[in-house]
Amino acid sequence: MAEVHHHEPPYTVGYFVGSLAKASVNRRLAKALIRLAPDGLEFVEIPIRDLPLYSYDYDADYPPEGRALKDAIASVDALLFVTPEYNRAIPGGLKNAIDWASRPWGQNSFAGKPSAVIGGSIGQIGTAVAQQNLRSVLSFCNSPQMNSPEAYIHITEGLIADDGEVSNDGTAAFLGGFMESYYEFVTRVLTVVPQR
Repeated sequence: MAEVHHHEPPYTVGYFVGSLAKASVNRRLAKALIRLAPDGLEFVEIPIRDLPLYSYDYDADYPPEGRALKDAIASVDALLFVTPEYNRAIPGGLKNAIDWASRPWGQNSFAGKPSAVIGGSIGQIGTAVAQQNLRSVLSFCNSPQMNSPEAYIHITEGLIADDGEVSNDGTAAFLGGFMESYYEFVTRVLTVVPQR
């Protein structure tokens, strides 16, 4: 029998906002998700704004920003990515953060960390292509991903207030359901079942 590790809630979720814009609709979406999340989740933002552009020249001696990012990911149980779509892919700042966190070789911060991907856009397809792009990156980084429900949020004027209040009941119910599914997924990944 393998040793059983039962990780008890609350689980700490580190969330990434892919946009660096002050008025980001995805920052508002992140606030909405936190408001609608079940009680067993606690949230901390993982900041990405101050990272220099990644190069393997840094691998021998990580700068403070890179170490802070890796420490922040190490200190949480699970990850949530809330991202816009730039030119049919994730924003460069988010990709840069993932590159930092996955290095140096053999010290990938994402390995085994349960993750989920969501995004909002004023466009009709609501970040679908960016999310596929991000999922392929996270697969390579060995992060277990919640595959459904997929959530591509078409953000219309007034849908989400600055404090994260959602004006549309259907959208609020959908986002609440997404966070319930995420909670169940994180619980499943972090509760190791004994090997028979």
